[in-house]
Amino acid sequence: MQLSNACGHILRQLNDVIRQVDDRDFARPSVALSHSSIGQHLRHTLEFFFCLESGVATGIVNYDKRAHDVLIENDKAFALNALQRIHEFIQHQKTDKALLLEVGYDRHSEQTVSIRTNYFRELTYNIEHAVHHMAIMKIGIREVAPYVTVPHDFGVAVSTLRHQATESLNG
Repeated sequence: MQLSNACGHILRQLNDVIRQVDDRDFARPSVALSHSSIGQHLRHTLEFFFCLESGVATGIVNYDKRAHDVLIENDKAFALNALQRIHEFIQHQKTDKALLLEVGYDRHSEQTVSIRTNYFRELTYNIEHAVHHMAIMKIGIREVAPYVTVPHDFGVAVSTLRHQATESLNG
């Protein structure tokens, strides 16, 4: 299936790139990332997938209820295990499922709004969200871990890659 394959590709890219980052550089703050780290961006990305995984089990997805697990952002081995767990979940979840998305945008209230959605729509969102954070991570990697080999398409949307291919054929 196209969505699980696309997601599997970006999760493998994350795994391959993160494995190259030295443990100390994984949690090192980056000036270019407003003093956040590669590990923090990976944690943030993975926790969105965890929320989706939980939502598949409960029927309700709420991305605001992330754990903010500092172990993921500071311990590279733990983060890689979490990445593998998400990869396995995505590969085993083959069918769509109706879900409710809970969102709350009033910072002075805990009240949420429920929106009908489904697993495939939320997986699509998670793919786009992951690609966005991969682009940010690439900036941090260039600063704190310049020895890492980052694929040219790491953190680049498929639509952009298609556009670039068309431009190179026409130019």
